[in-house]
Amino acid sequence: MDRADILHLVDPPNGWRDHLVNAAIVAGLGAFTTLAAITAAGIRADPMTALIAAGISAGINFFSSLAIQRGLKERE
Repeated sequence: MDRADILHLVDPPNGWRDHLVNAAIVAGLGAFTTLAAITAAGIRADPMTALIAAGISAGINFFSSLAIQRGLKERE
């Protein structure tokens, strides 16, 4: 396996496990970024609404990351 392939997540050594870990990291980043943006913008939303927005962001980021890593969507 070429080192560049591993660094670019083409075929990580642990397969699906590495893909899921990477996707979870990206999803967490998306969720906390959304919460930080809502707070920084001073939006006084109901806390439940903020958590729903963070959950939606996390879900989109999780599945988008998996799609890109598995080659289902072309990298731009």
